[in-house]
Amino acid sequence: VGVSVGQWASEFGSVLAASPAGGSVYSSTGYSCSVTCGRVSFALGLHGPCASYDTACSASLLANHGSVRALQRLECESALSAGVNMILDPAAMRGNAVAGFTSVRGRSHTFDTRADGYARGEAIDAFACRLGEGDAAVVVLGSAVRQDGRSASLTAPNGQAQQGVLAASLADAQLAAAQAAVLEAHGTGTALGDPIEAGAVASIFLAPRSSAPLVAGSLKANAGHTEPGAGLAGASKLLLQLCDAAVPPNAQLR
Repeated sequence: VGVSVGQWASEFGSVLAASPAGGSVYSSTGYSCSVTCGRVSFALGLHGPCASYDTACSASLLANHGSVRALQRLECESALSAGVNMILDPAAMRGNAVAGFTSVRGRSHTFDTRADGYARGEAIDAFACRLGEGDAAVVVLGSAVRQDGRSASLTAPNGQAQQGVLAASLADAQLAAAQAAVLEAHGTGTALGDPIEAGAVASIFLAPRSSAPLVAGSLKANAGHTEPGAGLAGASKLLLQLCDAAVPPNAQLR
């Protein structure tokens, strides 16, 4: 069984350092992101591929990508994909506010004229994955990873790169864009990022469609931006919505 965890700098580290437990022999492995995946494998006695991913907001999606590829290459029989974000240290919140990332209203207004930054959120998500399960309710058909490359700034998205990764994921899944019915968007609620993402989605998913609508949304409007846990948190929300929509029990969600 493989373990892939999406996580970034642990705020528990600074909290631990300021407490009496900071001098413990266990403190160095108590908050390290590189140890999180190993701790899960250790606790459960798992011997499969084991890796932590820190790619900021895409970390849990990258973790799931790692699980998908490990399963496809028969490196493991099953895999656990996870993402985690916990808000424990005010210093991190202040840093994001000073940088202008977070909303002064304290809310992520996704695809909204009121968008002024995102609200931080917490999440712990985990997906158990298997290969070749013919009766699986949820099937991952494709996955793709790309980078923005050159853009207006380090944190500014690149619309062409976003189109590229969307097209690559469809190609990996061997699906046409017109076959997609629902999209869980990044949708952080920023005046810069949301229009760029909307443009990329329109170019890939709407251009080839005739009349069928594409329903799009983002968990961040309700739960905030869970940062490294955001990808799998959004996937969880999408699956729950589909289940609430009276999908037949034998249907496969792809």
